[in-house]
Amino acid sequence: MEQTADKVIITVVGKDVVGIIAKVCLYLSENQINVLDISQTTISGFFNMMMIADMNRSTKSFMECQKDLDAIGEEIGVSIRCQREEIFEKMHRI
Repeated sequence: MEQTADKVIITVVGKDVVGIIAKVCLYLSENQINVLDISQTTISGFFNMMMIADMNRSTKSFMECQKDLDAIGEEIGVSIRCQREEIFEKMHRI
């Protein structure tokens, strides 16, 4: 997979409720953020999702997306983190 500065890792963790994936994906779609890969599991009532997304055509900045996703997480009772892919790439080189 080609590394670009536009790729982000989005993680969602919390108590499972209806509509988590829908809320996050609707936000991404509305802001032209493309989901490249997604994995989600639910264990004993707890939801965990990891996405790799491409912000190349995003209508919002990375910082705006971080704030918006954090607010969505608060609204639905989960923790949503959005981090640049480069952070993970650099951690593995050390």
